[in-house]
Amino acid sequence: MTSPTPPQAPSPALGWLLAVPALLGTLISLVLPTVQTIWLSLQRGGVLRESTYVGFANYGKLLGDGEFWRAAWFTLSLVAMPLLVAVVVAPLLAVALDRAGTWPRRAGRIALSLAIVTFSPVGVAAAWMRGLAPDAPGLAGLAEGLRDPATAPGTLRLIVAAGTFGVVCALAVMAFLPALRAGSVPQGFSGASRGGVAPAMLAVGVLVAIATVAVGLQTFSFGLVLTRGGPERSTETLAGLQYDSAFRMAEFGPGASVATLTGVILGVLGIVATVVVAASRLSVTLTPRTVPAPGAAEPTPSAAHAGVPTAPAAGPTAPGAASAASPVAGQAGQAGVAGPVATAGRGAGGVGMAVGIVALVVFLAVALVCAWPWIDGVLASPASEAGSLRSQVNTWVPAIGGAVVSVGVAYLAALGIGGLRPLGRGSEWLLLVFAPWLFVGTGPLGVANWQTMRNMGLIDTFLALFPPLLVSVPALLVLTLLCKGLAERTDKDFFGGVFLPSLPMAGILAGAVALMNAQDLLWPLLVAQKPALFTAPVAQMAQLGSFSAAKPDVGAATPLLVVAVALIAVVAAQLLYLDRLAITTNGSRARTGAA
Repeated sequence: MTSPTPPQAPSPALGWLLAVPALLGTLISLVLPTVQTIWLSLQRGGVLRESTYVGFANYGKLLGDGEFWRAAWFTLSLVAMPLLVAVVVAPLLAVALDRAGTWPRRAGRIALSLAIVTFSPVGVAAAWMRGLAPDAPGLAGLAEGLRDPATAPGTLRLIVAAGTFGVVCALAVMAFLPALRAGSVPQGFSGASRGGVAPAMLAVGVLVAIATVAVGLQTFSFGLVLTRGGPERSTETLAGLQYDSAFRMAEFGPGASVATLTGVILGVLGIVATVVVAASRLSVTLTPRTVPAPGAAEPTPSAAHAGVPTAPAAGPTAPGAASAASPVAGQAGQAGVAGPVATAGRGAGGVGMAVGIVALVVFLAVALVCAWPWIDGVLASPASEAGSLRSQVNTWVPAIGGAVVSVGVAYLAALGIGGLRPLGRGSEWLLLVFAPWLFVGTGPLGVANWQTMRNMGLIDTFLALFPPLLVSVPALLVLTLLCKGLAERTDKDFFGGVFLPSLPMAGILAGAVALMNAQDLLWPLLVAQKPALFTAPVAQMAQLGSFSAAKPDVGAATPLLVVAVALIAVVAAQLLYLDRLAITTNGSRARTGAA
């Protein structure tokens, strides 16, 4: 009996071709603005007076008077508590949900999704601003400590920790849950051995920690809305220092110096994270839908997690069935179809389910307490211009458009690098080309991008509201790892085995980037001064600075319709797709399969 002819893989040259748009987008929107930022940091002047070359004088002044170090230390201190949530609380909750079984895990995913789609930095900060009123309600009264220079830093740390608890924990759990399924990847993959749970959890933990620090270094909205760096510059962050220098004082040189130093730190973190990914040979794959075969016995929790072979249910066996079982099961694995063992659900005992449910209830209780100032603010928010149709159009059209472009370009490159493997086994090392900008947002490149928009005459135009990044490097990394994992399957061609299964993840990441773009405050604040062009976060901030508004419109950036649509989409993605993802490494021996 002859084996069927394996599908013909596309030429690796196509992989290089698919990566070209991402390379061009990186050159235009990341490399050139970085070079421009460094050049501006060597000058003095800006909008109000002509620029002159001064060499490293800006850096000497910045590092010599301690202003940069004070801002850097305070910014890092803001990250401390979210970092503990991401690397301690989140993995514990993920393990509890994973061991609890299918339905508690999925219920947890739904609850965590709500924390993601409702998060708005400006909205949360505006809610806490209500605590400065004489009749401050409940927990929001903690904001009274922002008035005193001695207590303001500690108060802002607590507010940031409370305001970000839900979203930080939710995102980290979403990263750890697929790593916990590393030992449950079915057979039917080519290449070396699959890694176990411990290496996958360790690699994901390192990446989550690095990402949390990198995002925290670019904190802007909380500081600007709540304290504007005061009182007496006691709560100045790196992003706030850059904004003050470049745009409030109209000195591009000092502002670009802060941006350059911040960018160097972010670049190092991005390179380290990419090396961790490539060295651990991390990959993401899509497991088969767990639909038990007729008459198949479901393995016990210990067998499902320990990799112990599970015997089929007792019953009549036809002659020759034992000898035929192995090749049939192998063919089922090769085809990605769940057999009696591969399809068995990840069942949980009573203790595991109870622990998972209790852990989820505790998380929901803590998240509810931390989010109560925002919830109370939304319920008490009056209708205002910040939530008008015009501001929503200004917010979501550029956000969605920018996400489609940046993730679409990244997806093409991921198909080329991860799916077609132009360098063979080590193709993911190509991500080092993009690594320095893995965690770079609009902030570190804001001075250069603003100057470019000004030179093009686009300031105060609707087109300027579109995010200036043409490629999403985080999306490129995730999609490359997914395409890599899918390409290791041996049963289907490139279109059916890589492109189609990875397409939903591209859509999910596009939605995630759109949410991030919509909640960004810095870029639309820089390029739009006309009220008619205000996005919802900018309109909220303008409202907070106006004496005419009695109460801030806390829910303007998260209108009910948008939250409902986003929540439906995210829940569907969680249950139908994300719950099937598994993160694997090749750092340990493959698990023993069922005979």
